[in-house]
Amino acid sequence: MNRLKEADEVCHHTPVLIVGGSLVGLSTSLFLGRLGVPHILVERHSDTSIHPRGRGNNVRTMELFRVAETQRRIEEAASVLADNHGILQTPTLVGDAGEWLFKDIDPGGGLARFSPSTWCLCSQNDLEPVLLECARELGGDLRFSTELMSFEQDAEGVTARVKNRDTGEHTTVRADYLVAADGPRSPVREQLGIGQSGPGDLFHNVSVTFTSRGLADVVGDRRFIVCYLTNPDADGALLPVDNREHWVFHAPWHPEHGETLEEFTDERCADHIRRAVGVPDLDVEITGRAAWHAAERVAERYAQGRVFLAGDSAHEMSPTGAFGSNTGIQDAHNLAWKLAAVLGGWAGPGLLESYDAERRPVAEATSARASSRSVEHSHPGYTPAPGAGGPGGKKGGILNVVLGYRYPRGAVLGGDPAAPVVPDGMRLAGEPGSRAPHMWLQRDGARLSTLDLYERSMVLLSSGDGAGEWHAAAAGIAEQLSVPLDSYRIGAGADCELCTEGETDWAQVHGITADGAVLVRPDGFVAWRSEGASADPGTTLRAALASLLDRS
Repeated sequence: MNRLKEADEVCHHTPVLIVGGSLVGLSTSLFLGRLGVPHILVERHSDTSIHPRGRGNNVRTMELFRVAETQRRIEEAASVLADNHGILQTPTLVGDAGEWLFKDIDPGGGLARFSPSTWCLCSQNDLEPVLLECARELGGDLRFSTELMSFEQDAEGVTARVKNRDTGEHTTVRADYLVAADGPRSPVREQLGIGQSGPGDLFHNVSVTFTSRGLADVVGDRRFIVCYLTNPDADGALLPVDNREHWVFHAPWHPEHGETLEEFTDERCADHIRRAVGVPDLDVEITGRAAWHAAERVAERYAQGRVFLAGDSAHEMSPTGAFGSNTGIQDAHNLAWKLAAVLGGWAGPGLLESYDAERRPVAEATSARASSRSVEHSHPGYTPAPGAGGPGGKKGGILNVVLGYRYPRGAVLGGDPAAPVVPDGMRLAGEPGSRAPHMWLQRDGARLSTLDLYERSMVLLSSGDGAGEWHAAAAGIAEQLSVPLDSYRIGAGADCELCTEGETDWAQVHGITADGAVLVRPDGFVAWRSEGASADPGTTLRAALASLLDRS
C-alpha cells in the first residue's frame, strides 16, 4: 500500500479523489460538495477549457443543476445564446436555401408537462468556470496543474501519487474511492485493463474558432444552434458563439487518408469557411483550432474495486445531440449520492455495485441513438457503416432518451428487468427505475416541483388522507436504521406538509392509490412503491430500505 509514497512526501487523506477537472469531474465535485463529502480533484491543465464546445445541456442535466442551485448562474453565463433553438441544414447561407431539421427545441411548450427545467445552450468554456466556482464555494479542494502519476488500490482504499506541474512537488493522496473522469484516453481505465465495446472511431473534425463581423449579416435572423453546411466541396458545421462576431466551424478531417492536422493552415480554414458559407470575400480571421474525434465506445465495466469511471473515460458518443457530456454529468450525479451514502454509513458497499448496473446500459442505448442522429443529420465527415447506431439508435424523438431513460436493474425494487432502458414513448408515471414525475406543489406558500425534494435523502411520499401509517413508519425507521429519510404527506389537511396545485391527483400521477406510498432516491429516481395499503407499513418499508441500501 505504501510503495507509492516517498519518505519526504506530504500525504493527504480524502474520502474521494477525482481525477479530471473538465465538465464531468467538476460536476462530480459539485454534487459531492452539495452532499457534504470532502474530496480532492486533480486536473493536469492549468485552467478550465478555453475552447467553445459541448454546448448542449439537456433538460435532465439542467434539472440536476436546478436542484444543486446552480441553474440560474449557468443560465446567466449562457444568456447570449438564449434565443438560439433550431438546427439548419443548407448548401449555402446566402439567400433562404435549405431546411430546418427542427426550428424550436420545444415546440408548443410541451416539455413543461414533464419538467420544471428546459434545455440550455452553455458552451464548455462558459459552463466550466461556473461549476468550478460553485464547487469551491462548497469546500471542494480543486487542484489544477496537478497530474495523477500513479495509483494503487487495496481492500481499504486507493493510494495515488500526484505531481504539481508548476512546482514539481509530489504528493501522496490516500482516498477511500477514486473517480476517473480523465477523458476518452483515460490512463486510469488503461491501468485497470478495462476494455471497450462498440464500433470505435466514427469520424474526425477540426474545430476552428474564428471572428467575422460580416457573417452576422449573412446569417440574419436565423438563430440556430448549429447550421450544417452541405456544399460538397466545403461542407462543415457552423456554430455561433455570440451571434455577432465570434463563431466556430467544424471542418471534416480525414487522418485515415493520411491528412495531417498541420495541413489545416489559417489560409485553408478561412477559404473553406468562405466557400461553405457562400461568400467569397467574407472577412474571416482564424483564432484557434482543435482536433476532435467522434467515436462510439462504452467501457466493459464502470468500476473495479474502489475505482469508478465516469464521463468520457466510461463512454464516447457521436456529438450530434450533445448526448456525451450530459450522460457523463448524469453518471456523476448517480455516483455521488451512492458514495455519500456509503461513506456516511447509511448504505452498505453493495450499493456501489448498482452504478455499473444502472449507468452502463444507459450509455450503450444513448451512444447508439447519438450515432443514429448523426446519420439523420448527415453530419459533415461522417460516412456511416451499414446498420450504424444499433438497435438502440432507431430514428425518433430524443426526449425519451434524455429524460425517459430507466434503470431496469440496480438499486430498484419492483422494476421490470426485461424492460428497455429507453422506452419507445415518453412516460414518467412513478414506475420503479424511472425518474420520478414532476408536478407543482405548495409548501408554506412557496411553489416547488416534486423534483426539488430529492437531493440529500431518501424521500417517502404518501397521502395525508387516511395514509398516516406510512408517515409514522418512516420516522421510526429513519431513526432505527440511521438513514436520512424525509417523509411528506400530500393533501389539503392541516397535517400535510405539501399540497398540490389545482385538481391534480398526485397519487394517480405516481401510479398508486391514496393508500399507497412512493420511495424516491436522492437522485430523483423511484426506488420502490406500494401501489396500495400495507398491513404492516413499518415492516414493509424497512425491508425495502434494507434491500435497496445493502443494509440486510
